[in-house]
Amino acid sequence: MHPLSSLKRHAISGFTIVELVVVITVVGILAAGAATFIRNPTQAYFDVENYANLTDRADTALRRISREMRNALPNSVRATTNGADSFIEFIPVTAAGRYRAEVGNNAADNPLDFSLSADSFDVLGAPVNVSGGSQLVIYNLGVSGADAYESTNRRALTTTGTLSALAFTGGQFPQPSPSSRFYVVATATTFACDLTNRRLMMYSGYAIQSAQPASIGALNALATGRQIAANVSSCQMQYIPGALQRSGIVLIYLGLTQDAARVNLMQQVNIVNSP
Repeated sequence: MHPLSSLKRHAISGFTIVELVVVITVVGILAAGAATFIRNPTQAYFDVENYANLTDRADTALRRISREMRNALPNSVRATTNGADSFIEFIPVTAAGRYRAEVGNNAADNPLDFSLSADSFDVLGAPVNVSGGSQLVIYNLGVSGADAYESTNRRALTTTGTLSALAFTGGQFPQPSPSSRFYVVATATTFACDLTNRRLMMYSGYAIQSAQPASIGALNALATGRQIAANVSSCQMQYIPGALQRSGIVLIYLGLTQDAARVNLMQQVNIVNSP
């Protein structure tokens, strides 16, 4: 066989440029069509993943707020707004119990005397734990003359440790508790909707203020905030006092976004205000 004939046959059996362009075009069209079918399910998967993640984060944040606020001193919850930001403040209770109101069968009984500006009294029931800087609150109604924020019924405790008797100074208590209840407190806590930075913040451990801190700047001056939730798209907190101030409701609306996913949750926290 002649060598030129063999080369000619190989040349005839190859691809032309036109054929290669056609093949590439067809493959590109098929790939684009396949990508369309793959993209939508893939995007749906990521949307569901983001939605589940946002729901879990929002639910965790709302549960945290609920858990903290259920430990609020009766009638200490107060709320305010500043533009798009909203704030809810309360005084956490660190210990509570009942004080001895009168002498019983034992001559050593030590009741609380409301006529004295400094006194000691027996704790009825289990001993309570008192740390340094704690204060005693009795019959907090959240109104002038019986408001822990204005310190009319808040006194400095002079004893610390695990105690069966408490001692205080700072003046007479304005009125006794009908149920002989007392509360031990130390600091205040605020949850803040910071929509400027799209986050939900918690400020705690700062000294009790007579006027509620009503801005992120004011809170930053009092304590270091902790982020409870990020990517906040909407946030609002309200407090609705109950009838006769025996109960109240905190309403929290929280919305989070991530990419195309968005969740909006609402939480209702029941506040027991029986002092």
